[in-house]
Amino acid sequence: MSQQYGSAWHPSQKPAPSTTGLSVVWALVPLFTCGLGTPFIMGYAARRLRSVPLVLATVLYALGMGVFLIEVQIYEDTDLAPAWLDALTTVGLLGSWFGGLGHALIIRGSVFRERPSFSGAPYHPPAAPAPHPHTVGPVAPVAPPYDRPAHPQHTAPTVAPPYDRPAYPQHTAPPLHHGPGPGPYTPVPPPGPRHAPHTQHTLYSPQSSDANVNRTFARSDRSAEWIGPYRVIDTLGRGGQGTVHLALSPQGQKVAIKVLHERFTGNQAARDRFLREVEATRRVATFSTARVLDVNINDDQAYVVSEYVDGMSLEQLVRDQGPRGEDGLTRLALATAGALAAIHKAGVVHRDFKPANVLIGADGPRVIDFGIARALDQVTVTSSVMGTPAYMSPEQLAGGHVGPETDVFSWASTMIYAASGRTAFGSDTIPAILNRVINHQPDLSVLPASLRPLAAACLEKNPANRPTAADIMLRIVQ
Repeated sequence: MSQQYGSAWHPSQKPAPSTTGLSVVWALVPLFTCGLGTPFIMGYAARRLRSVPLVLATVLYALGMGVFLIEVQIYEDTDLAPAWLDALTTVGLLGSWFGGLGHALIIRGSVFRERPSFSGAPYHPPAAPAPHPHTVGPVAPVAPPYDRPAHPQHTAPTVAPPYDRPAYPQHTAPPLHHGPGPGPYTPVPPPGPRHAPHTQHTLYSPQSSDANVNRTFARSDRSAEWIGPYRVIDTLGRGGQGTVHLALSPQGQKVAIKVLHERFTGNQAARDRFLREVEATRRVATFSTARVLDVNINDDQAYVVSEYVDGMSLEQLVRDQGPRGEDGLTRLALATAGALAAIHKAGVVHRDFKPANVLIGADGPRVIDFGIARALDQVTVTSSVMGTPAYMSPEQLAGGHVGPETDVFSWASTMIYAASGRTAFGSDTIPAILNRVINHQPDLSVLPASLRPLAAACLEKNPANRPTAADIMLRIVQ
């Protein structure tokens, strides 16, 4: 890989501390611009590294985004575009969006590494005196004024010692062989509680299974399958933000623990901001929400403990049992609007309201995962896209201000899914979905007549024209 990006680049080289923040922001440009900025940052990288492969990559990214922009300009409704053009557009957009993100994260250390500067002439160590032809024994080399390199570079010939130098200077005699020879050197840990290496604390891997997660916990020096004071008894699922476990509290109560993928290594300020943001969610009233019970960071791994809701998600319920009837849909609309009203009253914005984040418990719908996306967005710029395109609002897709109005838009899209079993803006290609969210209105005929005007108001493209969650509740019961 070092040949691809220039001879001076090394994959283990990291950016200088002063440029780390800038390099991360630079690498996240494809994410925040939906791929539109990828050709520009790759062009910058190609110029800085003088890399021909990066020049070619810049051209390919530019072609991909160019095809997408041309299709949007030619076809007001992308459903009318030829299938081959739609497929090509999807590949180009995804390549520039997510491919560009991964590409930028990989090479950011090379692009923003600290470049050494030299002032004055280079230093040349003095040459050792030549040995006299009749000198017997080794000649002491001249000690350089700097640390000796890993591979000695002898500037003067020396007489080889009569025996091989041992690997460790303190051993002057060969060891007795009463068993296997010594293994590789292992550093002795300092006194105190021991912790497994970071690689053993990994709780999630895209390729891991439930069994792998359990085995990872088992490798910890602590008792197997514990997260802080909570004992894990099952893995409920995995998502873009983290892995959800079913666990028991110290009091024996069942709780749901979301262990986030994002780590907070060596950044105390980020840890404090994250804890402060999630702590705000504990002020949310318990009406139709799963209460947040605890939030903590253990070994740089953040986790959020919430009330366990024994039930499937709205997404799974509709998939298994079909769309909801008028009465069930009205109850669902009222309960979820009430949950959003409570969330917004506490000063929290969900930012990722969708059918997968509505659990249908024995006592009715419960909204989960509120505030986590906001907390991650505040403390790091390396997180994934905060939202699901089919349920995101126009301002969210455009990178604008995200407030309670965004949750209202997502609420209406979720109600359409519950009434029809289909997403409001289609489920074909991402470019087509984005175009419909920004420029088109969904089919509201699947909703009961009493909910259609309300849903239309919630789906206004201008956030200022949408009702509040509290207004939605009042209009449903009137």
